[in-house]
Amino acid sequence: MTKAVISEEYRRMQQLLHETNPHYGVASVGMAPLVADIIGKLSVTAMLDYGAGKGRLGQELPRLLHKVPAITHYDPARPDWAATPSPRPFVTCIDVLEHIEPELLDNVLDDLARVTAGHGFFTVHTGPAMKVLTDGRNAHLIQQPAAWWLPRLLARFELIVFTRMPQGFWVLVERKELQG
Repeated sequence: MTKAVISEEYRRMQQLLHETNPHYGVASVGMAPLVADIIGKLSVTAMLDYGAGKGRLGQELPRLLHKVPAITHYDPARPDWAATPSPRPFVTCIDVLEHIEPELLDNVLDDLARVTAGHGFFTVHTGPAMKVLTDGRNAHLIQQPAAWWLPRLLARFELIVFTRMPQGFWVLVERKELQG
């Protein structure tokens, strides 16, 4: 049985934010050139955008790449993209992890490890968001430094690249091979 990655109440809240706020769930646009570069270097042919928001990464990549990988979108707050995803050779998770309910973070990280068949590109914003949820909480439910995040990621992935950004960091990781 699959462990929950989002509560029903929070899923509804996220769905409403996506439907009513045109600026919510579009952070991947700024990362698209870097993602396109990585896709080219890794010769990615199929990918999963985990926590796809409005699907803007999938809209940007065709403008940046001659050969666009087959893109699967997953976002539990979008009924059309809420089906449990299958593993893909490349997984992006951009501006998602800091929005996860803290008590479900391990489930989400485990699910990311499950779906990452090869490489993953993940970003994490480590401070407060400018957006507030309908219940008054900051939209970034987890506001922790990279030193807090890295052990959680490294328990599940091999680190290839770690890069600081002004409000957080991004990592390129590789699937950890299952031990015998």
